[in-house]
Amino acid sequence: MTTPVMQDEPVIEQLQQFRTQIEQEFNAILSWWSRHAVDEQYGGFYGSIDHHNTVDILAPKGVVLNSRILWTFSAAFNHTHQHEHLALATRAYEYIVTHFVDDQMGGVYWTLDHAGHPFDTDKKILAQAFTLYAFCEYYKATRRDTVIDRAIELYTLLERHGYDKENEGYRQAFDSQWNPLRNPETTATGGGDQKAMHTQLHVLEAYSSLFRLWPDENLRRQIIRLVNNFLNHIIHPGTWHQVQHFNEQWRPDSTVVSFGHDIAASWLLAESTPILQDPELIIRVKKATIQMAYAAVRGLDVDGGMWYEHDGASNIWVKEKHWWPQAEAMVGFFHAWQLSDDQHFLQHSLNSWSFIREHILDQELGEWKWGVLTEASGADKTDMSWEDKAGLWKCPYHNGRACLELLKRLDPLTKK
Repeated sequence: MTTPVMQDEPVIEQLQQFRTQIEQEFNAILSWWSRHAVDEQYGGFYGSIDHHNTVDILAPKGVVLNSRILWTFSAAFNHTHQHEHLALATRAYEYIVTHFVDDQMGGVYWTLDHAGHPFDTDKKILAQAFTLYAFCEYYKATRRDTVIDRAIELYTLLERHGYDKENEGYRQAFDSQWNPLRNPETTATGGGDQKAMHTQLHVLEAYSSLFRLWPDENLRRQIIRLVNNFLNHIIHPGTWHQVQHFNEQWRPDSTVVSFGHDIAASWLLAESTPILQDPELIIRVKKATIQMAYAAVRGLDVDGGMWYEHDGASNIWVKEKHWWPQAEAMVGFFHAWQLSDDQHFLQHSLNSWSFIREHILDQELGEWKWGVLTEASGADKTDMSWEDKAGLWKCPYHNGRACLELLKRLDPLTKK
């Protein structure tokens, strides 16, 4: 990765201030989840906490939330070496292993009831990938052989059941016995597609993490196949946006652009390049990730916030500004600046953080709001107060990981 030439003293001071604020926010995120999310009555973590920090103790518990709590607090310990972070990571790991893991058929269930009994027993591929990713981070914190063994076991299951050997790529969802689900109402996205961009992306981030701990040659080949699928099928060669959904043969089944996924993939794809060991492919990835960042700029409002999506067929814009695209925008644009030295990207990253501080952070009750409703800058911004602050999808992962990624990238630039 190219490190921009840092000769402008005001820019260095700006980055130092940015780093200080990001570190403070990371600590605030960890503190909120430590204080509010632990379920002392039924074990693990609460399934739902609303916009006002009110707990729904009877809410189902999702594996996405629990695996992302595991990843976040494992990564926090690996960064801070504070044992209270490791203790919460261990709590999450033990709860997943005890309750979410299917000991008979393998893999993890989608949800449990509030007391920890299987509720929705479907095996979503992205859920297996999230859990694999979390196990890898927890292994880095503990170096326990049983943890990496569980990660490898999930990888083996993904290859056995999820991988399409004929057409490549990873399918969406299976029942508890690993029979493919084709009912549109039971797929991971709610659509009738058999392959989705975000499933491939989450498998890629999990596999890249596993390879750094377990450099298996078959795993490396699968990572290369994943990257090639992004370059050959998922990233549109004309717009540099990503196609969201496909059938099994990679026929596009969507005209919607997800700006948050575009900017997230722009830096996550680049994270896989040290593994590829293919100079030509690395060059293609670099070009693609920069172009994807330029394409994602189309989703920015003038206030720095990132809109949710746009349907090219109907020209319908969803101009809600959810928490997670803002977090990914901070990292993705910062990465694009590091890669290209285009100062506009740095400003987009800083603007994203300014928007988050003004509109997404809950200054009174803590954590990040789900998002705000807005049609354009200057219109009244209304908090999406009916959405969870913690829930099946609302986790400390996007914002926590964004803080960690930025700290990692800012440290070499600000500590000279």
